[in-house]
Amino acid sequence: MTSPRPHPAPRTPRSRPARARLRSRLTATAAVAVSLGLVASAPQPEALGLGDRLFPTLGNPGYDVLRYAVDLRYSGDNTRPLEAGTRITARVTGERMERLNLDFANGTVRETRIDGERVPWTSAGEDLVLTPGRELKRGDVVRIDVRHTSPTSGARPSGWIRTERDGLVMANQADAAHRVFPANDHPSDKARFTFRITAPTGFTAVANGRRVGERTSGDTVTRTYRTVRPMATELAQVAIGRSVVVRDEGPGGLPLRHVVPEQHRAALEPWLKRTPEHLRWMREKVGAYPFENYGLLVAEADLGFALETQTLSLFSVDFLTNTRYPAWYREAVMIHELAHHWYGNSVSPRRWDDLWLGEGHATWYEWHWAAEHGGPSLSRLARTAYEASDTWRRDYGPPARIHRPEDDDKLGIFRPVVYEGSAVALYALRQRIGAPAFDELQRTWVERHAHGVASTADFVALASEVAGEDLTTFLHAWLYGERTPPMPGHPDWRSTAS
Repeated sequence: MTSPRPHPAPRTPRSRPARARLRSRLTATAAVAVSLGLVASAPQPEALGLGDRLFPTLGNPGYDVLRYAVDLRYSGDNTRPLEAGTRITARVTGERMERLNLDFANGTVRETRIDGERVPWTSAGEDLVLTPGRELKRGDVVRIDVRHTSPTSGARPSGWIRTERDGLVMANQADAAHRVFPANDHPSDKARFTFRITAPTGFTAVANGRRVGERTSGDTVTRTYRTVRPMATELAQVAIGRSVVVRDEGPGGLPLRHVVPEQHRAALEPWLKRTPEHLRWMREKVGAYPFENYGLLVAEADLGFALETQTLSLFSVDFLTNTRYPAWYREAVMIHELAHHWYGNSVSPRRWDDLWLGEGHATWYEWHWAAEHGGPSLSRLARTAYEASDTWRRDYGPPARIHRPEDDDKLGIFRPVVYEGSAVALYALRQRIGAPAFDELQRTWVERHAHGVASTADFVALASEVAGEDLTTFLHAWLYGERTPPMPGHPDWRSTAS
């Protein structure tokens, strides 16, 4: 995720006030709480979680989601909740489960079933808690069905963002997916997705992955999309609007599909045509693109950010067409979101403390593109970030152990220290081990952990393996230290807290 801002403000360090704006824009006036349904006689359940240091109640223990199938019915009015149904196929990993917790809030539950049998449910915090008709045991594969609504507003930020002319797009990072559909809403539990979206004729509906079906019935069209590779819930995307789909071909015959508002197609065409070159550039840096297709999703909305939703990177019309931004800057942000498809989407964080692995690497390639295409040099970008690093560490914590946000504000984790602060740590690593070893590390990382999850400890171990020396002490100082270490090769660089 990036937060674009007008040029000529310094490219690095980049402030992220747009996250606060995003939070306020998405926070609507009315809360639609998950209402109580069939309540079991057992004691009131509690919200569970995976114990993530930053967000302990996100995700749920005891099962591994294999597949999601999400059905959404859109009325054509983006202020009204969507009628929805979510089927989750999961494998039980706990010894015995008398209850099953899902992350879900902001919608109304109509009915819950496990393996076809209607079961009682209740709510606990932002968990939907189901009581199966039988005890679930390790190895069981269960089918969980929830009929529910998916509101486009709520007391807390919904994953839905309303666009002009009655449209919707999703922005689920970090935890808003479970305000759209029930889920195990943590990036460590990736799964394959199927989306089936019904909308009035005249609207285009798209989602992650490939379209595998389309059916017209009266005045509605139902389109079905399926991902080939597993995906974290935070990266889910469904967009509905009066848009056109522009198709192209990328390197190696990669299918490209761009989704743009009809009236802005001509203005956006030059940016769409840059995508094959961006893909070629990234492929030369780190290897083959890891997914089944790619494209830009351009929304008529005052986003204030860009987002790497899987196979469809989200941008606003204003960002791509606003001439206040120089071309190299806009393309650098496009590279940032594309780079995430290797770093963050294919290789996802094991815990939210590992966020820097995605944002730091995406910023690294953003810097490289800028330096090669008319922006500041790599050393200038790194030095500017280095000079601000101690201030960021004081205010937000070090890159791999940021301070827990106040008031459980999930968007509070997206701070400069996990972007530029992490990229400058990568710059230091390259200074230490040399460019050839660093490039080998980058490629090996995305190959070894492709379509899985990985941690900071995994990165430190691989860096040591590739470099042929133990880099634990060196990297721990850069990733966990309260103060920024000296920059190898640049003894004149200084970082002091302002």
